[in-house]
Amino acid sequence: MKVAFIGLGNMGEPMALNLLRAGHELTVYNRTPGKAERLAKEGARVADSPAAAVREAEVAITMLANDQAVRAAMLTPAQQSGAAIDALPRGAIYVCTSTISVALSKELAEKHLAHRQGYVAAPVLGRPDAAAQKKLWIIAAGLPAEVARCRPLMEAMGRAVTVMGEEAWRANLTKIATNFMLASMLEAMGEAIALVRKSRIDPQQFLELLNGLFNSPIYENYGKIIAEQRFEPAGFKLRLGLKDVGLALEAAYDTAVPMPLASLVRDHYLNAVAHGRGDADWAALAEVAAHDAGL
Repeated sequence: MKVAFIGLGNMGEPMALNLLRAGHELTVYNRTPGKAERLAKEGARVADSPAAAVREAEVAITMLANDQAVRAAMLTPAQQSGAAIDALPRGAIYVCTSTISVALSKELAEKHLAHRQGYVAAPVLGRPDAAAQKKLWIIAAGLPAEVARCRPLMEAMGRAVTVMGEEAWRANLTKIATNFMLASMLEAMGEAIALVRKSRIDPQQFLELLNGLFNSPIYENYGKIIAEQRFEPAGFKLRLGLKDVGLALEAAYDTAVPMPLASLVRDHYLNAVAHGRGDADWAALAEVAAHDAGL
């Protein structure tokens, strides 16, 4: 399949590489051209703009940081090449794998329909190591025929695909809610480990108990990061965690759902960003609890 891939950061590069290795014909674009070098050596064609990347694509995929980046890549005209949405052929499908707002997802669905293109929301669960090992969990939504057409691509990048329905925004809301659950877990774990550390209890022994109780690789992995205070390099940056909790509160406001815990977690993430920790791993949220405990 002819695929355009836009966004070759910590997540995008391994995802694109897995598509190449699955035999798909790939054209890539990244705002920083040097990030495309590895893909070029593997056989990808490198484009000089998002519009140029998608011009002959059957499916265009983005892995970008936030609403602003997605909007800039797909909807905003470049100086010479125009907007990617205008260059994408009729009948082609745009697959957005980023964690974006429900509002933008609905806007993208409307605009691609008006351009006679398909749109599938497919945000992913997993860190860069999971992306490299094809272990991402992909949450998809869109028209059944379009999701089915893109399924071989999603299966080349992940270990499972969960389809949430025909309205693309449902996948985005599901991802936002899931990330809120993860952020809440990091808050709770940070507070608990601060308590045991200040009480001079071995945090590793505490983690052995947690792992036996919950039997969760998520608890195990993040617990180790927090206990060892190993927040660099970031698998998922803290400032992106702040963005995702903000998306949860935005969706909660729009649907009249009180989320008091989300407000607290948002403020703690904002505290960490204010102290210069925006580029640390989002598990560095635990530093706020440790600091408040005088550790």
